[in-house]
Amino acid sequence: MAKIVFVIAPENFRDEELFHTKEELEKAGHETMIASAKKGLIKGNRGGSAEAIMLLEEINADDFSAIVFVGGRGAAQYFENDTALNLAKEFYRAGKIVAAICIAPSILANAGILADKKATSFPSEKENLEAKGAKYTAQPIEVSGRIVTAIGPEAAREFGKTIAGLLK
Repeated sequence: MAKIVFVIAPENFRDEELFHTKEELEKAGHETMIASAKKGLIKGNRGGSAEAIMLLEEINADDFSAIVFVGGRGAAQYFENDTALNLAKEFYRAGKIVAAICIAPSILANAGILADKKATSFPSEKENLEAKGAKYTAQPIEVSGRIVTAIGPEAAREFGKTIAGLLK
């Protein structure tokens, strides 16, 4: 089965967007790993915690079938982070699945990979996505080729199932 890397903020990631999405992918038989700007135990903004075993700089697109950028307030620190933006571009160019939920689709927009593509996100990011050329839909989930975006925590399980479906 596929290997998927999740990118979470070093603080204030949105718990459901990581845990529910990860659970759906693991139920489908996929292997998941968590990366962040720091290694170790990271607290979510709802009280959960996750272990980041890799730094963003250690991620190699050749080792994974998909990258998933998790939202939550902390994800904003990746909006202008060269490493995060380059990862989105690298996975996209390699034909891998690039996924983002909540505010994290702004990472994909800022990386330049949402131009002329349907995309969704938490409403606060609508303006940025459109400014970068995305066709904002406000749907719970949007799939445009190998790019998957989702509106927020309420869509996390379906987001995971959608990614799993594309990995078949």
